[in-house]
Amino acid sequence: MQVTYDFGKVIVVLAIASGVAFSFRSIANGENLENDTARQHAKPVEPDMHEFMEYVFQPTYKRLKPLMANTPADNAVWKGIKAESLTLAEGGNLLLSRLPEKDREKWTELSIAVRESGGELYSAAKKKDYQGSRKHYEAMLTKCNACHTHFANGEHQLTP
Repeated sequence: MQVTYDFGKVIVVLAIASGVAFSFRSIANGENLENDTARQHAKPVEPDMHEFMEYVFQPTYKRLKPLMANTPADNAVWKGIKAESLTLAEGGNLLLSRLPEKDREKWTELSIAVRESGGELYSAAKKKDYQGSRKHYEAMLTKCNACHTHFANGEHQLTP
């Protein structure tokens, strides 16, 4: 049996498949989110940023702070660090859905920085690397404070 190909159709199919694969990879990597249907439907439940920070970020930070004070003595402390750091890192994604009217680029930059340093903290905690965890914890707080300086007139500064 001889198989013949219409190379024009083969090229079109390959181009479409490549585009779909690229789109899925881009979305998985956090790229092209403005085209993601789910992102388009994201809507804050609490529109006031102060309230949002007070009830989402502040309690998480307050639970994480004492856990980061000393080298963890057991797995329960590491689990707490992982839980709180993952919540804060993912919170950076929530911030990206809450763009302010002014300085959106700065907001985006700092939100991504919080997500990245929180994610690095989470990764270090998974390895039970206290020095790495501490370094990324402090880097995350530096980014949080930079945002508070820029958007909240320097109020609500966090300490490690």
